[in-house]
Amino acid sequence: MPRYVTLLKFTEQGAKAIKKSTGRAHDFTSAAAKAGVKVEAQYWTVGRFDGVLVLSGANEQSVLRVLADLAALGNVRTQSLQAFTDQEFDAIVGK
Repeated sequence: MPRYVTLLKFTEQGAKAIKKSTGRAHDFTSAAAKAGVKVEAQYWTVGRFDGVLVLSGANEQSVLRVLADLAALGNVRTQSLQAFTDQEFDAIVGK
């Protein structure tokens, strides 16, 4: 299952409604699950980024779809990185 770490940054719209952030996050988790994507972790952070998601799905397309839907809401901008466990990485680099 492809896994992604997604960095979130509030837009001006998202920052203005910051008190609704956790509710929006729960809504996203539900919508992602309906699309076959699991939210493995969700954190609010301090620093350059405002949050982090760890997502996994049956394929890249399903993960991209839920992230596109999230971006379309206009509350956050995202940067995603595909992530690998140590075993997956060893298989890729041919340990």
